[in-house]
Amino acid sequence: MFTRGKQTPAPAAPRAGVPLIRLRELEKVVESPAGKLYILRRISFDIQPGEFVSIMGPSGAGKSTLLAILGMLDHQWSGQYALLGDAVETMTAKQRIALNKEHIGFVFQQYHLIDDLTVAENLDMPLSYRDVKKSERQALVADALDRFGIVGKKDLFPRQLSGGQQQLVAVARAMIASPRLILADEPTGNLHSSQAREIMELFTRLNQQGTTIIQVTHSEVNARYGRRVIELRDGWMEETEARG
Repeated sequence: MFTRGKQTPAPAAPRAGVPLIRLRELEKVVESPAGKLYILRRISFDIQPGEFVSIMGPSGAGKSTLLAILGMLDHQWSGQYALLGDAVETMTAKQRIALNKEHIGFVFQQYHLIDDLTVAENLDMPLSYRDVKKSERQALVADALDRFGIVGKKDLFPRQLSGGQQQLVAVARAMIASPRLILADEPTGNLHSSQAREIMELFTRLNQQGTTIIQVTHSEVNARYGRRVIELRDGWMEETEARG
């Protein structure tokens, strides 16, 4: 598990007074045989650097769609979305991909590790898409293996790991390039309670070190690890609730 003596390098400070994320009147609509189907309606909120936010709501409320838009995996939407003050809606696809790679790490319910790669190779994968020298990549992978307590697993394949171990590798992969923002979609959905607690405690420590975290969750227990809840229902944002 996460080595307490080792800390993830703190993300670079954003411009003073600029929210990490600002949404204004964001909407997502798809065409259906019955006409327009709104997935998200008039979503507006700010997220400041260093927040730990949970997005909650029933199935079909638009939670994962919103997370995909924040992560620039979904480009078919309207409204305003600024990341670190940069207007995403005005960017080309290439510019959005570059912004994603520089600032965002993802953690998914299904882990999304590559079955034919070892743990170390999975950690190296996101670095291979960046302009990072091989020697530096090797150093970053070695540091991540040490920091997350998985040195002994480095030559194993995902199928040789438990669910909790696979998710730990997935978190380490998301953090390896020190992103400012982690987006987590039901990160403990496939884990038993003790594994889920370990992952959520890890997120808490990463947040304390300066990483902004936004998680989609159905779990009230997981939501309590954060300090703010955004509720969605039928695509509408009903309220935001501060906790702790």
